[in-house]
Amino acid sequence: MKQIAQLVLKSQKLKNDISGIENLIRAMLKKHGSPLMIIRRCVLEKQYNRFRKCLPEVTPYYAIKANPHPAIIKTFIKLGACFDVASANEMKQVLRLGASPSKIIFANTIKSEADIATARKRRVKFMTFDSEPELYKLAKHCPKAKVLVRIKVTNEGSVVELSRKFGADPDQAFLLLRKAKTLGLIPAGISFHVGSQSRNVENYIQALEISAGIFNEAKENGLRLKVIDIGGGFPIQHFDNELGINFERMASHIRKQIKELFPRNVKFIAEPGRFLVGPAGILVTQVIGRTFRDNKNYYYINDGIYADFSGMVFDHCKYEFKTLRRGQKFLSAIAGPTCDSLDTLSMNEEVPELYVGDVVYVKNIGAYSCASAVPNFNGFPPAKIILV
Repeated sequence: MKQIAQLVLKSQKLKNDISGIENLIRAMLKKHGSPLMIIRRCVLEKQYNRFRKCLPEVTPYYAIKANPHPAIIKTFIKLGACFDVASANEMKQVLRLGASPSKIIFANTIKSEADIATARKRRVKFMTFDSEPELYKLAKHCPKAKVLVRIKVTNEGSVVELSRKFGADPDQAFLLLRKAKTLGLIPAGISFHVGSQSRNVENYIQALEISAGIFNEAKENGLRLKVIDIGGGFPIQHFDNELGINFERMASHIRKQIKELFPRNVKFIAEPGRFLVGPAGILVTQVIGRTFRDNKNYYYINDGIYADFSGMVFDHCKYEFKTLRRGQKFLSAIAGPTCDSLDTLSMNEEVPELYVGDVVYVKNIGAYSCASAVPNFNGFPPAKIILV
């Protein structure tokens, strides 16, 4: 009976959430038109506080590549967040909006000499690297920088694997940190990334074990490390009833591993991006055309692959398409507005029969959507971004 009651409560909460979201969509659509990207500030705050509650030992550095909109960055600045930047331009933006240089990590392991020089000028001296040649650039253009060596770790079960492009072999980590010290840099610790949208907590567990081994090796050789960056990759739900994603449970396993393997004076940081901003985004589009093709309804909407659905290509995302119209559902296709056939979003959506002007919306699309859009391809602008 208790389980039945919980299911009823969950169902009622979902209905209330849907009702609130759809009322918000109608109000914003009337005011701003479409396409429209609604970012809910309350959800940004909820996700940030959720991260802090579940991983209190870990300081979050928001990875602004997920969504660099100024209002989002300002929201996280007010919450006290730190920031992960990948270029001088991202760094300048965060600083211009009011972040402190001491709250920024330059977490691209391969940086241009010009960007390193900019970091030194702007007093950003916390950085990652994964090769010896990078150390020579850092020593020349940003002496005394505090550095983390990024190691290659397992990305099993992650949607986007990152270790194929980044990360030194773990058995080389201590040698690279020792080299950093001889070059006048400050070897601070280890960085790793288990891959994007990772559902496999074992990736974190194994990476922390490897990191603990490197910490012990360094200590035995007179090098005391102080920081571990556990990266990002924390998963979110893209569908209402998606299974296999439980951040609270994942965080509990990570916390247990941290407490077992490391002394209390080790500082932990992370680079969440999608986790913080993804659930806050709602993309609102409208049907601009329809036909009947391949024995199904075929709908064209005013946003697509080259704009705010870019995450379907660059981030391998799958989204849940919803409509304001109710009624019997039919197998349908949904495509974007451009003249490219790549701009096809789905060939097998179950949606009610739609008409020109009807709304098609997607939740949990605040990350890697508008951030990676191609500006004005075919003359179609990306969605207007509104924080509410």
